[in-house]
Amino acid sequence: MANVLVPIPATDFDPTEVAIPWRILTARRHTVTFATPNGKAGNADALMVTGRGLDLWGFIPGLRNLVLVGGVLRANADARAAYSALAASPEFREPQRWADVRSDSFDGVIFPGGHRARGMRAYLESPVVQQMALDFARDAKPIGAICHGVLVLARSRDPETGHSPLFGRKVTALTWAFERSAASLAGVTRFWDPHYYRTYREERGQAAGHMSVQAEVTRALQSPSDFKDVPADDPQFKRKSSGLVRDSVGDDTPAWVVRDGNLITARWPGDAHAFAAQFEDLIEQSEGHRP
Repeated sequence: MANVLVPIPATDFDPTEVAIPWRILTARRHTVTFATPNGKAGNADALMVTGRGLDLWGFIPGLRNLVLVGGVLRANADARAAYSALAASPEFREPQRWADVRSDSFDGVIFPGGHRARGMRAYLESPVVQQMALDFARDAKPIGAICHGVLVLARSRDPETGHSPLFGRKVTALTWAFERSAASLAGVTRFWDPHYYRTYREERGQAAGHMSVQAEVTRALQSPSDFKDVPADDPQFKRKSSGLVRDSVGDDTPAWVVRDGNLITARWPGDAHAFAAQFEDLIEQSEGHRP
């Protein structure tokens, strides 16, 4: 069985994008090893776990426990159960330090996402984490990235070529349509912190969406056409593109996942089951995975 590395920040990662791949991989008897900046167990974005703080009254003690909009935006029941089990697991409670990770000890890597700037920026901007991406890409090992996690790959530049591991590949990531929609909603329901969903925001003079995940990932590609979103003629276009329907163990029709060789990318927590299942298939097919 394979040993898969999952680097995460100390806090604010998305619970679905970490817990669902862990559950699927371990259920199929693979080992998952976590890594954090300090070697201590990480903590997911609490708003995505509980939904508290995502409604208009979310800043009021007591009332914030009444979850309406937050119940839709947070991780669903399946993901919350997976995260609860993950948080109690020994592999999650005893991670490695980022600095101690050696890619040759692993058969593949998954870069999960999350959007809350407070914790995610340290992860997305870490030269150590970016070097992990370069090491796994150099060895052509299976690489998975979902949502903001694709930014790690976009920012990991080979010192010889100046290109990222995404250059020349077909990929997807959090789309500007999804990011803009969530940010617009939060601007109303979380009015005291309206930029919660925008990890990076445009500066004066930059066009709307210039600092979105999709735009930055696209700038790292060989061609803008290499960024793949759901085509309009897809039979499940509405379910895949609404941002309201998430996939599940028994239904991957709402998901959109792009595979190109040893690289698998996905857009958001609603793709997590299909993303993890396809990554597991890639691990199984890889000649380098351990018996």
